[in-house]
Amino acid sequence: MNKFEERTIGTTPIFSGKVIKVQVDEVALPNGATSKRELVKHPGAVAVIAVTNEGKIVLVEQYRKAMEKTLVEIPAGKLEPGEAPEMTAVRELEEETGYICDEIKLIASFYTSPGFADEIVYLYEATGLKKKEDKAALDEDEFVELMEITLEEALQLIEEQRIHDAKTIMAVQYLQLKK
Repeated sequence: MNKFEERTIGTTPIFSGKVIKVQVDEVALPNGATSKRELVKHPGAVAVIAVTNEGKIVLVEQYRKAMEKTLVEIPAGKLEPGEAPEMTAVRELEEETGYICDEIKLIASFYTSPGFADEIVYLYEATGLKKKEDKAALDEDEFVELMEITLEEALQLIEEQRIHDAKTIMAVQYLQLKK
């Protein structure tokens, strides 16, 4: 046990939905006291940095209910049970954008909000993009518009807060450093 570890004494399930579970854990603190932790359990997700052969960043614009606004983001989606993150990345790229790729490479993984959620996002880079003949196969409750923009346009969208999520800002910064 490390000096900061909080040992779980008990767990109270609060909600179990299609995407997340919420629970309250009672924990023993390193000093012997107890406390409660409200936790969101998430299956994990992938996000894909995809740049066309013409140097355009492939993005999707979609409404995000939690923010009550439309955001421009890199293609992303949650892991399905038993599905390897790499396969999820290939699937999400194709479903959301209609692109397939020759190669997919893991760039990094990161926790989105470790103070209360266990969600981890695997960030991939897709290269050798080819547009499929048929349209993207979106989920029935998913409405997105494909965008292909330059790095300079992406930076402008960050300034305008149209790109306003961590994974997409991280992707744009990755591309800036890669230049």
